[in-house]
Amino acid sequence: MGKKYLNHEEEVRRYRKRQKILTVIGLTVVVGLIVASFFTEGTVDPETYEPAIYSTFVAVIPPLAAIILALITKEVYSSLFFGIIIGALLYANGNLELGLKTMLYAEDAGLISKLSDTWNMGILVFLILLGIIVALMNEAGGSEAFGHWASKRIKTRVGAQLATFFLGILIFVDDYFNCLTVGSVMRPITDRHQTSRAKLSYLIDATAAPVCIIAPVSSWAAAVTSSVPEEAGINGFSMFLRTIPYNFYALTTIVMILFITSRKLDYGPMKLHEKNALNGDLFTTMARPYGEPEDSDAPKERDMSKGKVGHVIDLVFPVVVLITCCIFGMVYTGGFFEGENFIDAFANADASQGLVYGSMTTLLISFAFYMIRGTLSFKRFMDCIAKGFRLMVAPVLILALAWTLSGMTGMLGLKEFVADLVGGSANSVQMFLPVILFLVALFLAFATGTSWGTFAILIPIVCHVFASPETAHMLAISIAACLAGAVCGDHCSPISDTTIMASAGAQCDHVNHVSTQLPYALTAAAVSAVGFLMAGIIGYTTESDVAMIALPVSLILMVVTLIVIEKVTKKKQTI
Repeated sequence: MGKKYLNHEEEVRRYRKRQKILTVIGLTVVVGLIVASFFTEGTVDPETYEPAIYSTFVAVIPPLAAIILALITKEVYSSLFFGIIIGALLYANGNLELGLKTMLYAEDAGLISKLSDTWNMGILVFLILLGIIVALMNEAGGSEAFGHWASKRIKTRVGAQLATFFLGILIFVDDYFNCLTVGSVMRPITDRHQTSRAKLSYLIDATAAPVCIIAPVSSWAAAVTSSVPEEAGINGFSMFLRTIPYNFYALTTIVMILFITSRKLDYGPMKLHEKNALNGDLFTTMARPYGEPEDSDAPKERDMSKGKVGHVIDLVFPVVVLITCCIFGMVYTGGFFEGENFIDAFANADASQGLVYGSMTTLLISFAFYMIRGTLSFKRFMDCIAKGFRLMVAPVLILALAWTLSGMTGMLGLKEFVADLVGGSANSVQMFLPVILFLVALFLAFATGTSWGTFAILIPIVCHVFASPETAHMLAISIAACLAGAVCGDHCSPISDTTIMASAGAQCDHVNHVSTQLPYALTAAAVSAVGFLMAGIIGYTTESDVAMIALPVSLILMVVTLIVIEKVTKKKQTI
């Protein structure tokens, strides 16, 4: 019969139980570390200090603790904070004074240091500006008008989900921009067609990083290009293009979305969310970090004294301007207007600066646009600034904590531990190196929440292992494995920027998004692992075009796996 619809009383009971578990765990950890602090030296020199557990497996404890706590307690803020505390005190060997300084002010790791970083702050400003633009589009009636326009053309839940998918593919420039823009545009439509917020989050997330990592003109292509070391003598952009047909995770994820959407296949926790959405509850759980959804089916009367009735152009114009300005902002930071060609400008772009330039310009143009049309008054426009800021409080807080937790793992040497592990065994397992790199990159991105940082560590190692011209084909396969694993780990991780953005774009509880997405991501990961195992064996034994064999087999295996899941799911329903 499957799981039953969760009522609020049952959810309250579970919530209180999780709170008790979290309280007990928190008190145990804090008391234990306070006791440990009595057995450590009282004063240390932060500049010369290095933890005894540096670059060991212990470095994975803080992020794993935070992830496990978040999935058990459904409390993402406190779970991330506990992970930070554990990481800081592990680094300080229980010394409370050093632990507190590490947690707040450690260079490239502490909370204050992370928030004072210009790149991070640029992303937060972009988030807030985008929240203001979304609030403006809603206040002007653009989102409502677009929803009514789309409802006449999109008649089914399948149509709404496919429209979300195709819009996600069209906005391939940057994953942050993708998540928030697709969410703001499609959320009223998917709400109208009773698609759960968890499913919308998955569709947004699965068309963000997996699409950007195979798009030649994107911030991700620029990041990959810059990760190839100069001494390797390899053109980074050309190498990126060669990895596209080997990026099995991205390509199988796209096939998976088309299959599960067209076949109406849901499994794992997502099945309950979609069932409840059909019954009128888009959230399933009590958590409403962004408030209740608007009743898009109810007739609405606008107060004409506040301005003109909104039209589709009030949404389409700001979105088109935003896409255009963000592209120009990114190539501007890459030197396009100083003589660089478009591709090189993208490769050298600063995504953080470019997105801020683009969103700020869009806000100013939108102001002029709405004022000239008389859609919004000046007061209502200014009110949207505070409203947009409030809209982004949740993702800003989660991002700040996630960055700090990632910084803790860096201070504990997790990246160096993984790099040494891979580099020490690479030469002896070249045949299996692609699948090993895929799994290692997946684990590292999952634990640290950063895909860019993951392939920045692993790609130089791969370039060193396959430095000879005879192994050029294996180099492309192995770099693709790094990229695919990093995207997969990023896709699964609760502390990933993109995962947080997808929750914000869909206005879905973050833990709900993570728990419902995991089965889908792990299914694609399992198929991708088989693909990289096959590609490694074929590439090691022959120099033929591996992609012509491995890619079709991987895509067919993805479809066969989903058919089996579909049959098993339907069989359980009939029992």
